[in-house]
Amino acid sequence: MTVWAGLALSFLSALVVSWAYTREHAAATVMPDVSVRHPLRSARQLVGARDWMIGFTAESGGWLVYLMALKLAPLALVQAVNASGVGVLALIMTGGRPSRLSTRERWAVTASVLGLVLLAVSLVGAAPSEAGPPAIGAVIWLGSMLVAAGLLVAASPRFAHAAVLGGAAGLLFAGGDTSAKMMVQGGSWLLVAVPLVVFYGLGSIQLQSAFQHGNVLISAGMANLVTNAVPILAGILLLRQSMPHGIQLVTEVLAFATILLGAMLLGDRARGADHLDEAGTSARVVPGDWQLRHSGE
Repeated sequence: MTVWAGLALSFLSALVVSWAYTREHAAATVMPDVSVRHPLRSARQLVGARDWMIGFTAESGGWLVYLMALKLAPLALVQAVNASGVGVLALIMTGGRPSRLSTRERWAVTASVLGLVLLAVSLVGAAPSEAGPPAIGAVIWLGSMLVAAGLLVAASPRFAHAAVLGGAAGLLFAGGDTSAKMMVQGGSWLLVAVPLVVFYGLGSIQLQSAFQHGNVLISAGMANLVTNAVPILAGILLLRQSMPHGIQLVTEVLAFATILLGAMLLGDRARGADHLDEAGTSARVVPGDWQLRHSGE
C-alpha cells in the first residue's frame, strides 16, 4: 500500500510540473536569452519575471510532492510514473485535443507513453528493493551527468536547439533526482543536498534556454524523457534495484526501446522547429505561434 501511495503522489507531481512548464515556457519566450553560461544573470532575469515565478512556484510544489513519493517507493517506479508527464504536457498544450499535434509529435507522444506503460507493467509484482549506492559510484554517476549535460550544451548549435538543450536540462534534472533519492535516505547522504541544489538550479536555467528555442512539447518533452529514463537506470545500476525475470525482463527492454524511439521522434521534429521570419532573422516559437505552425500540417 505504501508503494501505491508513492506512485499516486508521483502522478500528481507529474500533473503539477507539466502545467508549470507551460507557464514557464510562455514567460521564457519573451525574455532576453538565458543560459547556464551566465547563471547569475539568467537567474536574476527569471526571478524578476512574475509569470515565470508563478510557474516555478508550482514546479517547486510538484517537486516537494515528488520527494514524498521517493520516500514511499523505489526510484525506478516513481520515475516511470512521473514520466507520464510528456503525455499530460501534450494534452495541456493542445487544450485537450491531441489532433492539434503534428503526425510526428503524435507518434512521439504515443511511443513515449506506451514505453512508460510497458515499463510499469514490467515492474508490477516484482517487489523491487534498493540498496544504498557506494560513495564512489555516486560521485562518478553525478559527475557524468554534469559532463554529459555540458557536452550537449556545447554541441547544441550544430543540432536541433530545443531538443538538445532540453536533453541537457533533462540530464541536469536527472542528477538532481538521483541526488534527491540519496538524500531522503538520511544520515551522511544529507550532504548530497549541495549537488542537488546545483543540479536543479542549472537544470532550471537550462530548461528556460530550451524553451526559447522551440515549443514546449519539444523542449520540456525531451527534458521529461531524459529526466525520467536516466534515474530509472540509476535505480538499477547505482541503487542496485532488483531486476525482473523472464517475460517481465523482455517487457522492460522493449519499454526502454520504445521510450528511446519517442525521444528520437521529438528530436527529429525539432530540426524543423526553428524558422526564419521575413527579415531573415531567427524567430522564436511564442505562445500562439504553435497553432499557426500546425494549422497547415
